[in-house]
Amino acid sequence: MRDLDLGNGVLVPGHLLRAATSRSGGPGGQNVNKLETRVTIEVDVDGLPISDEQKRSVRVRLAGRINRAGTLRVTSQAERTQLANRDRALARMEEVLRDALKERVPRKPTRTPRAQKKRRLEEKKRRAVTKKLRGRTED
Repeated sequence: MRDLDLGNGVLVPGHLLRAATSRSGGPGGQNVNKLETRVTIEVDVDGLPISDEQKRSVRVRLAGRINRAGTLRVTSQAERTQLANRDRALARMEEVLRDALKERVPRKPTRTPRAQKKRRLEEKKRRAVTKKLRGRTED
């Protein structure tokens, strides 16, 4: 299996990755019933060649994809061949890990401008008057 390039000089060696195959649904006719074309790529998060801080970041950002044993899983069954699904799963694993390791710029807190608050309240008042005029008139 090929190595994963996560950018910034970080390479995940192919021997750390495990691939498992199974029968998949979707297009393929009789192939679906006979061949194992779905590919699941797994990697142990603790075994990744990254710092502890980066591992913590991966665990937090990919919590939904990591099982209790600390294994990150990516599955592909979109293609009709096992080889194409393996390539697709490897590319997706690379993309997921790259995104999890990306530095996030902290959001700068902002306040709603006073003029905008004023416009919103004036619009609410205008709307209230419009609705009030729809009511019954008193004789």
